[in-house]
Amino acid sequence: MDTHAGPLDVRSSRLEQLEGDFAALAPQLAQGPEKQAISTLHGMVQELWRAVGASGPAQARLGPNIEDIVELHQHAPAMEGDAVSTPLEIGQVAPEFALPDANGRTVRLSDFRGRPVVLAFYPLDWSPGCSRQLDLYQQEIEEFQRRGVELVGISVDSLYSHGAWAAVRGLKFPLLADFNPKGEVAKRYNVWRDKDGFSERALYVIDDTGVIRYVHVSPKLQHVPDIYELLEVLNGLNTRKAA
Repeated sequence: MDTHAGPLDVRSSRLEQLEGDFAALAPQLAQGPEKQAISTLHGMVQELWRAVGASGPAQARLGPNIEDIVELHQHAPAMEGDAVSTPLEIGQVAPEFALPDANGRTVRLSDFRGRPVVLAFYPLDWSPGCSRQLDLYQQEIEEFQRRGVELVGISVDSLYSHGAWAAVRGLKFPLLADFNPKGEVAKRYNVWRDKDGFSERALYVIDDTGVIRYVHVSPKLQHVPDIYELLEVLNGLNTRKAA
């Protein structure tokens, strides 16, 4: 199969395969109401495919499908720029916050006391770099869980944007809305980009007592932090706790 085939090509190929299977089986069916019903159903499927499966005015009237929405970030404008912030220092107590998640539930930093937490500040939902970064974290979520670490995303998007974006991308960890007052928590953590109206791409690792143990601000806004470096930091937290 062509590895560059799009969703429509894949569906078309699958339909052709099923069409061949039907053609081979149909002669084996005895004449009667059952065969007539199956043939009618087959015709309905063919008509539906012609109406919505092929490119053209009918598909255009339907608008984008879920696959188009998932791939929106591929066509979004690039998000670029140098870092402009100096983050909080390692060793100080992380500032408390209370922000809503995508379900409207208030989440506080103190809720995580007793276990480490990674705060992943990112600029905006739906943007190219943020989609890649949070997809990566979701793919490796078991690595965070295995280390007993809570992962939390924070951006200035509304809880409604977070809910839609998480659903489309299959994100299972909390996304918090630093929306009102806009960027208030990013400002407390010294990762706010005032001219842009969103945060740096930044990571804070906070230990089980609420103390900052690691900070990373991407030197370029489009740079996704190295996840292996992050996991090594989390390994170090567990080593320190064991000692």
